[in-house]
Amino acid sequence: MSLKGKLSLLSVSAFIALYAVVGNLISTPAQQTVNDPGAQMRIFASVLQHIENDYVDEPNWDKVRLGALKGLPYGLDPYSAYLTADQVAEFNSGASKKSVGIGAEFSQVAGYLYVVSVISESPADKAGLRGGDVIEFVEKKATRDISLYDAKQLVMGDAGTQVQLRVLRRGAKPQTITVTRGAYKFPPVDARIEPGRIGVLKVHSLEEGESTEIKSQIAALTKQGIKKLVLDLRGVAAGTLAEGVATANIFVKEGKIAQVIGREGKTLETFNADPSKNIYSGELAVLIDSTTAGAAEVVAAAVMDNKVGEVIGERSFGAGTEQQLFTMKRGDGLLLTVRKWAAPNGNPFLGGEKGETGLKPTIEVKNPDSADGDIEDVIDQGDNPEPPAGVEQKPESKKQSEDIQLKRALEILRTSTPKAAVKAAGNR
Repeated sequence: MSLKGKLSLLSVSAFIALYAVVGNLISTPAQQTVNDPGAQMRIFASVLQHIENDYVDEPNWDKVRLGALKGLPYGLDPYSAYLTADQVAEFNSGASKKSVGIGAEFSQVAGYLYVVSVISESPADKAGLRGGDVIEFVEKKATRDISLYDAKQLVMGDAGTQVQLRVLRRGAKPQTITVTRGAYKFPPVDARIEPGRIGVLKVHSLEEGESTEIKSQIAALTKQGIKKLVLDLRGVAAGTLAEGVATANIFVKEGKIAQVIGREGKTLETFNADPSKNIYSGELAVLIDSTTAGAAEVVAAAVMDNKVGEVIGERSFGAGTEQQLFTMKRGDGLLLTVRKWAAPNGNPFLGGEKGETGLKPTIEVKNPDSADGDIEDVIDQGDNPEPPAGVEQKPESKKQSEDIQLKRALEILRTSTPKAAVKAAGNR
């Protein structure tokens, strides 16, 4: 095949990807690296010329194309991925749904598979996996720089089989955790009453039906005389946009609840509160941390932007996207993020830069046991048999330290003036 033919084969679908992969190999003036497709195409063509003219062996152009396309979405976001023809067929047939997972919500951070949260009493939880863990290897396959889609496929498998995960954890030695794949379910909403007639709702997911359960629990607590409420969304990373909106509407009577954002920041869809679905208007505190993501962020942002309660804890993880599969002529495909979930103010939860993703609480309370921290510190521990100097290694037991975030939320609610009293004072 001529160079021109190879350029035709590769450049149409992969020049951006190959630029991401080889950006460090080619010395290019800074002005050429601006978002200019023409400049990226020239870099791509230059790389292909070197492969054609200077590579020691005859290149396998199918492998070159595959490698370029695998790198295509790497610089976009964790949830976009290139799928081979076999993966596309499996995706469309739903065959992958026959596999089971381990009960953890994953994303990708610094190129590694990252555990956002772990479902209570799931196989992952029972094996000792935690939110904030970095998965360095799945079996003998390194997760660094493979797609999140591929890494998750490695974790999934037949019920009853085992998968070994090489885990890096902040303040602990690297360890291998063996998890037995199997069925799991989300725990029901936990409800209790704290002194001061403060209800506490611990939510574990926002999958379909959870908003109905939350409504039921709030109604039961209200009958028992609660006047204030803590909604604990820590660890909630699973759920749908519809369920997040429905849950937020429980607390937000009027105004925007969420938006869906498309290209160039265009609003594709807006969700407004339905006053008839608002059942709680008392004092409210919402707890979030780095294991809060997606639909739970919808709830917290709606509470925050509509000023119906305080959001307490740490910055949330930052997720909430929708993908579309674009199938190519050869049967392969691109699973591409086309929509982002956003707060009422239009800010998407999945940001571009570190520190811009997720939701910042109105009142920050750092938890010493939190998964939040510099991911590079965790990754560096993979090269070190011992924790970094100055970092105390946390015990591996499940013994919980004092929940200072919940404690702070309860303190704030106990000392707050009820909304009804504030409104009455304003009418005098």
